Amino acid sequence: MPESTDTASRGIDPRGPRFGAAITSVLLLVTILLSLVGLSTARAPIGWFAYAPLADDVYSPAATWTIAYASLAERALDPGFLALLVVALLFLWGVVSPRTAPWGVVYRRFVQPRLAPPTDLEDPRPPRFAQGVGLFVSAVGLALHLAGVPWALPIAAAAAFMAAFLNAVFGLCLGCMLYLLLQRVGLVGRARPNAV
Repeated sequence: MPESTDTASRGIDPRGPRFGAAITSVLLLVTILLSLVGLSTARAPIGWFAYAPLADDVYSPAATWTIAYASLAERALDPGFLALLVVALLFLWGVVSPRTAPWGVVYRRFVQPRLAPPTDLEDPRPPRFAQGVGLFVSAVGLALHLAGVPWALPIAAAAAFMAAFLNAVFGLCLGCMLYLLLQRVGLVGRARPNAV
């Protein structure tokens, strides 16, 4: 049964974001695994690249990362990069249009009808903000990977995974907590308007 506009204006079922966080956790875990075996963490074989000078005439094999010598296209086609890009696009979808985001639609259509009605509703702004935090962390990892920074991709994916996992398993939404902290200091919206 679809939510009425009155229910939507009062809040959302808090189990929905947790359901989405569980699926996002799985996607991020796959992303971490792909990025750990991909270009982001690969070391160049000794002798593959030129020797780096340490002093005037003293040379030592350069401790280089493969990503530093990969082209932009090679970096963009890395499977870990593509997986994190998909996750980032899902975060973006959750920020721009949370009502049509895939995990929310799946939850409302297939999971929520099989559950008891929620005992309380949640303000939709903190979970939406949390999606924005996930997007930011993912975007930083993607940008640093494209710039040739080693380990940026798995570290960004791991940070997003930890936040999604905490939300999915324990109901602890770090992005929501950050929203409430920023709200207290007046950096984000105060009261929800009653008329939408």
